[in-house]
Amino acid sequence: MSKLADVFKKHKVFIPFIVADDPDFETTVKNVVALAKGGADIVELGIPFSDPVADGPVIQAADLRAFAANVRTKTVFDIVEAARKETTVPIVFLTYLNIVFKYGYEAFLKRCADLNVAGLVIPDLPYESRDEIVPIAEKYGIDIIPLITPTSGHRIEKIAKRASGFIYVVSSMGITGERDEFFAGLKALVTEIKQYTNVPTAIGFGIHTPEQAQTMAGIADGVIIGSAIVDLVAKEKQQAPAAIEKFTKQIRVAVDAKKQVSVK
Repeated sequence: MSKLADVFKKHKVFIPFIVADDPDFETTVKNVVALAKGGADIVELGIPFSDPVADGPVIQAADLRAFAANVRTKTVFDIVEAARKETTVPIVFLTYLNIVFKYGYEAFLKRCADLNVAGLVIPDLPYESRDEIVPIAEKYGIDIIPLITPTSGHRIEKIAKRASGFIYVVSSMGITGERDEFFAGLKALVTEIKQYTNVPTAIGFGIHTPEQAQTMAGIADGVIIGSAIVDLVAKEKQQAPAAIEKFTKQIRVAVDAKKQVSVK
């Protein structure tokens, strides 16, 4: 059984996202710990990349700040190693395939396993290319988390049937970033996914308020929030841990108070 899927058995899951080494090493470690203290079930840690096809301007700016801090893939692993001295919260990486390929699939996944990194979200990994990395990931007990979008169409069935950990359901078309309107067929999309798999679903892209989080928790098994938290880090800098812990507590309450409503 997937370590990540097990997390979803307890309650609706909240997954916050931050960028590694934004604004610096020590603050990122404190941010991971603060998110866990605030009630995050899983922390998604972004590995900065120069051409992030799925990321909007807020996360792109965070990547640039991390590059200014001289981030490397090793830095990200070192951040997790330091955070592991203070928290056991499940961690997944948001990364792009070239980073893993350049490091070496075997070496990268082994290092993830050593640090108890439970999964990878790889937005630019096509379904058809999964077999070059999934067998190695399975060897180390790491989930390759697929994304399903409003335009996945006939591919939904095959993606869902091979999913592990959880399925990242993209709330709307386009890139990440705060928004007030979401794909109108989101509830139907999650219902269709559930026809093909028991793997949990978590909705992300654009969610930034407790009210939105509460709504999405009524549709899926979990909620992912990124840009709103990354924006807090940008504003608060080294004081970010306290701010994002407070925000996480607010989202935790909202997710636990899920409601069943339609989404527009």
